[in-house]
Order: sequence, then C-alpha cells, then structure tokens
Amino acid sequence: MNIFPPISCLTIVPLIGAVVVLVFDVKNKNLVRGLALGFAFLALAMTLVLWHRFNPGFGGLQFEEVHAWVPVLGVQYHVGIDGLGLLMLLLSAIVVPMAMAASWQIQDRAPLYFSLMLMLEAGLFGTFTALNFFHWFLFWELSLIPAFFLIRLWGGPHRAAAATQFFLYTIVGSVALLLAFLGIFLCTGKFDFIDLAEIARNRQLLPAFAAISDWHKFTAEKIALALCCGAFLGFAIKVPLVPFHTWLPSTYEEAPTGTTMLLTGAMSKMGIYGFLRILLPIFYVQLRSFQTPLLWLSVATIVLSAYAALAQKDLKRIFAYSSINHLGYCMLGIFSILKLTGNDPALATEKAAALNGVFLQMFNHGLTAATLFWFVALLEKRSGGLRGLDDFGGLRKVVPVFCGLMGIALVSSMGLPGLNGFIGEFLIFKGTFPLATWPASVSVLGLLLTAIFILTILQRVFSGPLQEKWSQMPDLTMRERLALLPAITLMFVLGLYPQLMLGVINSTAMQIVQRLRF
Repeated sequence: MNIFPPISCLTIVPLIGAVVVLVFDVKNKNLVRGLALGFAFLALAMTLVLWHRFNPGFGGLQFEEVHAWVPVLGVQYHVGIDGLGLLMLLLSAIVVPMAMAASWQIQDRAPLYFSLMLMLEAGLFGTFTALNFFHWFLFWELSLIPAFFLIRLWGGPHRAAAATQFFLYTIVGSVALLLAFLGIFLCTGKFDFIDLAEIARNRQLLPAFAAISDWHKFTAEKIALALCCGAFLGFAIKVPLVPFHTWLPSTYEEAPTGTTMLLTGAMSKMGIYGFLRILLPIFYVQLRSFQTPLLWLSVATIVLSAYAALAQKDLKRIFAYSSINHLGYCMLGIFSILKLTGNDPALATEKAAALNGVFLQMFNHGLTAATLFWFVALLEKRSGGLRGLDDFGGLRKVVPVFCGLMGIALVSSMGLPGLNGFIGEFLIFKGTFPLATWPASVSVLGLLLTAIFILTILQRVFSGPLQEKWSQMPDLTMRERLALLPAITLMFVLGLYPQLMLGVINSTAMQIVQRLRF
C-alpha cells in the first residue's frame, strides 16, 4: 500500500476539473476550453508518471489502496492497477484531450459540455482501477450519465432517439450486472474482485452457491450459470457483441464527434476490460463450457459488422461498424484462451500471445478509431456538415496534407505492417489459430472485408475527379496539424516498436494465463 495515493489523486483530478469548469465564467469560452484541456493534460501527465513508476516485471497489482468503507457489507475502497489497468488509464488519458481538441468549436453551453467530458474521464479512471464491485459500479454508472447528456444535448437531428436507445441498452446491462453481483454477494459475502477470483480458483465458488441451492430449488451449477449470464449480458452490451450491437451505429452517428471519440476510444474498452478483469477470473469454468458458441459469436461480430460497413454511405456509420469489427478480434482472443490445455507450455505461450494481442488491440483501436472520427469532424467543418461517401472525390488534389494524414489512420485501421493496427491483430491470430483453428480461419474474412471498405474510402473520397465545389477547400491549418501529430506519431512508434507496450503488459498476460490453468 502506498502512503501517497496516486490512483485516487488521478481519479479526483478530472472531477475537480469538472466542477471548476462548470462554475467558470460562461462568457469566456476560450478560457473555459483551455482550463478543461489543462485538467485533461494534468491527468495525462499523472498517468505518464504512473507508467514511469510501474514495475513491468511484476504482473500483479501495483499502487494498491485498501480502506474500509462499509465493512458489514464487505464494501471496501480498493483500487490498484496491473499492466492492463495501466494501459487503459493511458488510453483514456490520451483520448480525452483529443476529444476536447475535436470539440473546440462547441459554442452552445461550452462549460457544461467540457465539464461532462471531464466527469466521463473520471468514470473511466474509476472503472479501470476499482477492485470492489460496489466502488467499481459507481464509476461504471458515472461514465454512463455524462455520455447520455453529451449525446442528448449536442447530438445530431435524431439525437433524442439515439440517446434513449443508448441509455436503455446500457441500463439493461447495468441492471443485469447489479443483479448478478448481488447474487454472488448473497452466496459468498464478497464484493472484492480479487477475493472472488481466488475463491473461484480454489474451486470454492460452487460450494458457496450450493449453500443456498436448496432454498432456491436450483443446483449450484445452475445458479452459477445464471449469474454468469447476467454479468456476461452487461459486458456484451458494452463491447458490443453481436447481436447486442444495434445501439452503437445510431449512437456514434448522432453523437457530437468528440463524444463519439470517447465512446469508441475508451468507453467501448470498458466491456472488454470487464471480461478480462471480472468475468474471466470468476466464471472461467462456466464460460469454458460454452466456449464453442462464444467463439462463433465473436466470429459473427467480426464478419457481419465488417460486411455491414460495406453497405454504409455515411463515414461515421462506416467507422462505427468498423469499431464493432475490431473489438470482435479482442473477443475472439479472449474466448480462445478458454480452451483447456493442461500443462502444455507451447499452448500456454499461445494463450499469452493472444492476450497480449487483445491488450494491444484495445489500445491501438482506441487511438486509431478516435483519430478517424476526428478526421470526419474536420471534413464536416470544411464541407458544411457533409460526410457521405458519395459527397466528395479527388480531395487529395486540394487538401493533400489532410488526405495524407487521414490515409495513415485508415491504413493503420486496416492493419498495415509498420503501423500500430498490425501487431495486435497479428498476435491475436498467432495465439488463436492453434487454440481455435476454424473460428480464427473464418475470422480472416473480416480482415478482407475491412481492406475493401477502407480502400473504397480512399478511392471515392480522396481519388477520382474533383468536384468543382470543393476546389477551394482549405487544407489542415498549422494548429490542426500540430494537434494531430502526436496521434499519428504514436501510430508509427507502436507499429515499429511494439515492445514499448509489450514490455509493460506481457507479465500481466502471463499471470492471467497461469491463474486460469485449472
């Protein structure tokens, strides 16, 4: 335990910023924006300090803080991070300033807008660090509330329906999670994720459920399966997995672009993080019994969403379905490690490779997808709100810098070697093929379909004859180029030197694999 609580301080910073920005002088909007961005950069700087102080050779929890909260209910303030948690903190701390920069032109109720962004960042930090369900669930819900209002108040013409759909889907998932963990607490008296994982690892979970099985007239196995399904539903909606994905395209389309960047860049990772941190360690046995349908569910998420992207004309909807596709690879990697491999060291290595790929894919997709939506916002700004696939053509002749930088982000999303999008997908498939050969083989179709719709964007928006009305379109300003430069640079750095991330997360991936060998 640390005397100085770095994680608590990190979580509090955006909350303080949200309050300060909200009560600031509404008339001075540039100062409000700058103040909000200052708090976001402060959070990023604190995250980088954590990264520097983190011990990459130790795969367990670091910077832990444990304080009694409601002892009679087993509620503690328990936070800590391993390589996965640190990676998600860094991703959130990077995406939030990007989203603020993309939202710089927001005029209507600017203090409230940026305050909600900071509040959402605090929810993300809390979700990726909390280790007790009571504490964790507060932050899980805290991220939902500002996201709803950001969509509802600043979204597109159909924002009311999109915000309502987003809220209903996510609240159903939250209720399912709450009921599942209330059931777990009733059986075990525990809310702490680490304690529950240890109970499951010691094969004491089913005996705990058996203690109430006579009362409920269900077997311990059925109780465990029901609770597992409840938690699974909550995380599957958040990712989202097909068929729980229908809220996402309309939400991404109608949300203001800065909010869409947060949704795809960071919030979608909350669901995958929940699978890795909570569901997999506690309900490994129950998930393993359904490995085959789960694998094919991930295949459907990969292939069907990529196919749906081909049918879209709106760039935001294309990238929305592309996000579902890319997150499907993460789920494929997670479900593949459910395979029981005994003490085979070779297959244990493949599991670690798949998990490393999942971690990298979470980070790289968040960075690349957020950048792509930022480019869509810049395109809308120059075209009077247009973002259709057929609205443009030949833009590289008049805005070569814009097309060149967006082209880098597009081919990174496609998985071009040398850019950050490649290594995560490569490791996922490297680990998944020996563990789940047929699902991995079919999932390759997703790569092909992704290449088709990415190349279609490059051809129809950047190439071809130039429409006369775009002949005077301005290229990126120096301020916009400098704002985009860190994200584009990071794509190259992680593509050419993935060890920068792998050196931090590999020990965590190895430890997860070792703990699941039962």
